[in-house]
Amino acid sequence: MELATIIGWVVLLAFVIFVITALFKMVRVVPQATALIIERLGRYQKTFDPGLHWLVPFIDKVRAGVDLREQVVSFPPQPVITSDNLVVEIDTVIYFQVTEPKSAVYEISNYITGIEQLTVTTLRNVVGSMDLEQTLTSRDQINGQLRGVLDEATGRWGVRVNRVELKSIEPPASVQGAMEQQMRAERDRRAAILTAEGVKQSQILTAEGEKQSQILRAEGDAQSAILQAEGEARAILQVFEAIHQGNPDPKLLAYQYLQMLPEIANGSSSKLWVVPTEFTAALGSIAKGFGGTPGTPGIPTEPGDDEDDGGAGAALSSALGQSGLQDPGEALAEARRQAEAATADATSSGTRSGSPFDPSVERGQRPAGEQPPTAPPSPRPRTVGDDEPPTTPQQ
Repeated sequence: MELATIIGWVVLLAFVIFVITALFKMVRVVPQATALIIERLGRYQKTFDPGLHWLVPFIDKVRAGVDLREQVVSFPPQPVITSDNLVVEIDTVIYFQVTEPKSAVYEISNYITGIEQLTVTTLRNVVGSMDLEQTLTSRDQINGQLRGVLDEATGRWGVRVNRVELKSIEPPASVQGAMEQQMRAERDRRAAILTAEGVKQSQILTAEGEKQSQILRAEGDAQSAILQAEGEARAILQVFEAIHQGNPDPKLLAYQYLQMLPEIANGSSSKLWVVPTEFTAALGSIAKGFGGTPGTPGIPTEPGDDEDDGGAGAALSSALGQSGLQDPGEALAEARRQAEAATADATSSGTRSGSPFDPSVERGQRPAGEQPPTAPPSPRPRTVGDDEPPTTPQQ
């Protein structure tokens, strides 16, 4: 009895364990962006999408799980020979995505390895038809050709290649040195050309500026010379006109000689005086002008002096008369009359004010030794022109 009970409990426990295990195998939860390939008795049954699914215990089995997200795979650098027989190292990056999980599992054993090998062979075919310079400058073209070939080949694998990028293209070290030298020479050539063009433009602009400045300076010198010549001509005409109207005589010329003699002897290095030939006649005119008698030693006698002097005096008197000059005697008498009239006005103003006449006050207003007049002169009526100052004679 006890043995049968024990066997029953063991059988019951095994059944419970079987049921629990079966339940766990029946329920399958698929995460997002993942697909499960289900096989039943070794054959493909279906593909489970994300969500909750049921399996037949011990009959259905999960073959593989496929990631449906876009994946990025970087392949190691691959040696590639260009058309000019240079070996370059090219590093590539592939962006792909699984679109059909069943084909990715059953059409190829490892689609990542297949993509890598296909990329290497396609890259060698594309770059092998280009030289080094084209390879370095045609990245977009290489990327486009690789993507087209890979997308066509991986389409039956259920994989879509979205993008192919060349990470780096490394030429040999010797070629890199030559390329750097070539680039440096090219940069130097461009710098020399730009410098030469700058110097050329600078010289052209400098020459244009000098040309314009010389033209303007010449025009200014011409205008200045013209104006200076016109001014000198006007000055000469005015001086000549003034001399002609003044009718100078030998006395004026003698006076000019006397003014120029100190300037002739003024120089510190002057060892020789230049005396004009008419200097003796000029000295005679000087002596005669200052009151000398003609005929005395040193004073030459010229015929017609009396007539010339008389004619010059008449001309001078006529010129003075025409110029409106006042006789000195008349001017002195007029000044004295105006002074006496002013004194009379002051005296009459003091008398009318009521203050007595004080000689002591008047004495202080006169110079020492001068006596005041005994009686002030009788005032005379003032005229309009008495207070006006004497007119200045016109020259």
